[in-house]
Parts: sequence; C-alpha cells; structure tokens
Amino acid sequence: MSQALFDTPLGPIGLRWEGGTLTGVDLEPDPADQRAGDTPPMAVIRQLGQYFADGQAGFDLVVAATGTQFQQRVWSLMRAIPAGETRTYGSIARELGSAPRAVGQACRANPLPIVVPCHRVVAAQGLGGFAGDTSGRRLAVKRWLLRHEGVQVP
Repeated sequence: MSQALFDTPLGPIGLRWEGGTLTGVDLEPDPADQRAGDTPPMAVIRQLGQYFADGQAGFDLVVAATGTQFQQRVWSLMRAIPAGETRTYGSIARELGSAPRAVGQACRANPLPIVVPCHRVVAAQGLGGFAGDTSGRRLAVKRWLLRHEGVQVP
C-alpha cells in the first residue's frame, strides 16, 4: 500500500492507494506516517484538484473500502448524492429499512471522506456530526465542504 499527503485548502490530507485504487482518505493525517517518494495515481490528483477548485466537480475514481454489507450500502447511497445536495440520516435509514443512528455509524466508519461524501449526510435539524465529532475541527471541515459545494449551512 502506498500513501502520501495531498495539499488542500483544508490543509494536508492523507491518501492511501494500491495500484490505481484509492483505499483511504485521512482528514487528519500524521505526517510521520507518510513515506517520501510515493505519488498518488494521476486520476486521484486530478479529480481532487478539480473538486477543490470547483465544489461541483464529481468523482469517478476506482475505490476500495472495507466495511460490512450495511456500511457498503450506506456508502453506495452517499456516492449517489450530487454535489451541492444533502440527505438526512433518517431519509437514508428509511431507504435501507434501518435506523438513523446506524447510518451515522456507517458514515463515521467511512474510510474515504470527501470522495465518498459523508459530509452530504446531515441531521434532520442541523449538520449532525462528521467523522465521529459533533463539534471542533471535523465539524468545521464538514461545514467548509458543504459551503464549497454551494449548500446553505447554518
């Protein structure tokens, strides 16, 4: 597995991949964990660059995310949410015949934030959480990503 840091307006993010397949995005990478000399696949560099230049840019990257069957279903639904739109935990739960809390836990377990846009999943009243936090830097990242995509955020 290869890994590298990628500079964004949010600060560096960590990327992990095998061959041309993206396997992880870390919003708070430890620079000591990154190996010098690894270069992400060009498609990853290009599409992340396009996204950070234009929040409406989409992703069609080859990704591999390890998770339960339920998590895979949630992540698949998240990938179908267009940039600039949101869905609630409850609406996704209803579509899957599940509970909003279970959807939130699947969002928290998402190993590919931004590319698999868990930031587009919000609470019925407000933003909800992001990457397991309901305040602080991670929620500020969710707010930034949504605003970058043109979503009106409280």
